Amino acid sequence: MTVPQTMFEKIWNAHTIAEEDGELLMYVDRAYVHEGSSHSFAQLAQRGISMAKPQQVYAFTDHYVPTASRAHGLDSIQDPAIKNMVIKLHTNSAKHGNHVFGFDHPQQGILHVVPPELGITQPGMFICGADSHTSTHGAFGSIAFGVGASEMTHVMATQKIWQRKPRTMRITIDGRLGWGVTAKDVILAIIAKISAQGGVGFVIEYAGAVFSAMSMEQRMTVCNMSIEGGARAGMIAPDETTYSYMHGLPRAPSGTAWQQALEFWQTLPSDRGAIFDKEVSLRGEDIAPMVSWGTNPEQSLAVNHVIPNPKDIDDSDLSLEYASAIDYMGLRPGMPITDIQLDRVFIGSCTNSRIEDIRAAASIAKLGCAKVPAWVVPGSQSVKRMAEQEGLDQILVAAGFEWREPGCSLCTAINGDQLKPGERCASTSNRNFRGRQGIGGRTHLVSPAMAAAAAIHGHFVDVRKLLR
Repeated sequence: MTVPQTMFEKIWNAHTIAEEDGELLMYVDRAYVHEGSSHSFAQLAQRGISMAKPQQVYAFTDHYVPTASRAHGLDSIQDPAIKNMVIKLHTNSAKHGNHVFGFDHPQQGILHVVPPELGITQPGMFICGADSHTSTHGAFGSIAFGVGASEMTHVMATQKIWQRKPRTMRITIDGRLGWGVTAKDVILAIIAKISAQGGVGFVIEYAGAVFSAMSMEQRMTVCNMSIEGGARAGMIAPDETTYSYMHGLPRAPSGTAWQQALEFWQTLPSDRGAIFDKEVSLRGEDIAPMVSWGTNPEQSLAVNHVIPNPKDIDDSDLSLEYASAIDYMGLRPGMPITDIQLDRVFIGSCTNSRIEDIRAAASIAKLGCAKVPAWVVPGSQSVKRMAEQEGLDQILVAAGFEWREPGCSLCTAINGDQLKPGERCASTSNRNFRGRQGIGGRTHLVSPAMAAAAAIHGHFVDVRKLLR
């Protein structure tokens, strides 16, 4: 009798080559790198090693590229060091024969946005990326996670990687999401429940009616932030939504190959009766629009709540952690979330820069005019073109939002886009630790709709009231 398997086990076992001292040698289907991967290329050069399968390595310019203007091409990059990094990625990728979505490429964009929209990311794959949010690609039913520079060098040289097998966790959310509640709210609610360390040592499979009802873009948002819950990766089983999204994409299988791929993909979902190491459940109806108030995503609350009082926390270590976060964020216990005044709004990042996110932001922006500086940074040139074809850029600009070029921008704050000390930002990105968006900057994580609503009011508001 066949033992029921989880989706993770099926993919993991299919990619296992060898085992030694508790570690397994895994075959890698795709490797994603960016400008910051120059160390990996340099290590290959120092050792005189060629790439094992260069056509399975994809390079993207995203972390360091300017988003304000590219009117002067590479000369638009003011910092010589950053300009050199971009040029190096072009040169190194051309030398090794990789696919490169360079500075002037018509499909340039974030490495977690471009592969899905082109069909490079596919169900059943084992994917490694030079960025922790590679977990995004698990939305397609793949094992995807970030690796360090030395690990990426090994992947480039061998198309393999040594790993210890993680445990499995299934997070099930049944029921339905309420009006105005989004995928970003779902993942913030999950992290608030399991904690920022709750997923350590696990790969999470998201299951249940709420995830089945999500679009692929929403699923990517959830899987993207699995890392903020401490997990190694996040996954959602492929289904008709997945197949419909992928069908006809430029680099997806076609013709007879499509039918063969489809038959394989349909075998991937976890078997009935498959056992997970840990189970967690929530109800969709219990989730509200969320706002992070502290210095990690676990410190998030529904928008209609108040800042917690550390004195009410029995755990002394947690109480000190809350007090420290409240002090850094310049808040006070008992303060309503809706009283938090903002200095800036950022809509973008690999978490929320896809076309559905831009649409959501524009639907709110047209209800008013931005009272604080607000940037909207699409995740790719394809997203930018689509938004402009739909007139979303005009809606945003008319409402006082700034429409920018694709890239990571204020999420990583390493391309010149950053907060000033003490500035407070409503951000659709994935991290809110101290200084993430600039030294002394204060970051509140929210959905695109919540960010747009905050921009036109100058403070947080319950977006559900605006939508009604």
